[in-house]
Amino acid sequence: MTIDDVRALAEVTAAFHAYEHALMDDDTPAMDRLFHDAPTTNRYGVGEVSYGIEAIRKFRKGRGGSPRRRLGRIAITTYGGDFATADAEFFREGSPRRGRQTQSWVRFPDGWKVVSAHVSLEGDAH
Repeated sequence: MTIDDVRALAEVTAAFHAYEHALMDDDTPAMDRLFHDAPTTNRYGVGEVSYGIEAIRKFRKGRGGSPRRRLGRIAITTYGGDFATADAEFFREGSPRRGRQTQSWVRFPDGWKVVSAHVSLEGDAH
């Protein structure tokens, strides 16, 4: 298995940034196109858990957009030509807390899609 195949890495990196752009623009049709359209696609958010693409779509419609943020460190790795992980730190405007986002991406016949996502904010250290 090839780790970080150049072509696959470039494709999933472009898809990752397309998702971030859609998220900041609250472009829900674009976000939907980048998530796998299936009941097996899941997203754990900061304040919600969504099992299946329909639950994810319902959450996006009710949210009214994502808080503005800037990305920190991004680590994208491909495993073979059809699977990748994307891990990113982010910082919301007006907040000192670091956020974390993890996505699992799979290449389907119609392109790279998120099949699992997790978003969280760091808690207070004790």
